[in-house]
Amino acid sequence: MKADYLKQKHEAGLTYADYLATGKDQQRQDWQAIYDQTPLSDAQSALLGSFTRKINVIVLSGIWCGDCVQQCPLIQRIAEGAPNAIDLRWLDRDEHMDLQEQVRINAGNRVPIAIFCAEDYEIVGWFGDRTLSRYRAMAAKNLGGACPMPGAPVPQDELHATLAGWLEQFERAHLLLRLSGRLRQKHGD
Repeated sequence: MKADYLKQKHEAGLTYADYLATGKDQQRQDWQAIYDQTPLSDAQSALLGSFTRKINVIVLSGIWCGDCVQQCPLIQRIAEGAPNAIDLRWLDRDEHMDLQEQVRINAGNRVPIAIFCAEDYEIVGWFGDRTLSRYRAMAAKNLGGACPMPGAPVPQDELHATLAGWLEQFERAHLLLRLSGRLRQKHGD
C-alpha cells in the first residue's frame, strides 16, 4: 500500500462520533456501553501520554459487527489517551472494499482491522481482527466460528484483556516509529 493511497483513505475516514452516527440507535447504545465500561487505567494513560511520534491510524470496521462493538470503543479509548500522537479515523469496511481486500485475514474480509501509518503515511503495519485474549475467550466458550451478537454482555476481565492487547499494538507501532532511523534523522532525535 502506497503512502498517498493511505493518506487518501485516512482523510476519507470519519471521527469516532461521526462514525457512530452512521449506526442505528441500538448499535450506538451498544458501542457506548462498552466504551463506558472500559476506561484506561492510570498506567495505560501514562504510557499513551509518553507517545511522541504521530501515528495515523485507519480502522476498517462495521458498526453492525459484534467483534467491532466489543473492540472498537477500546481502540477509541486508546486514541483519546494520546490525542497529540494518534490520529484515528474510521472507515466502513463495505464502503472501502478496495482497502479491505488488501488486508484480508485467512482469505476473509474481517473487521476490525487497524492500519498503522507513520506521520507521512508510510505503512507501519496492520492488525486485526481479534486480539489473542478475544480468541482465547471465544475458544473457551465454544471453539466455533460464530461472531458474538452485538450487545451481548462482555465480562469485565475480557474487556480489560482486549484493551491491553490493542494497546500493545499501538505501543508496538509507536516504538517502531520512535526507533526508525528515517524518522530519528528527520526529527534530530
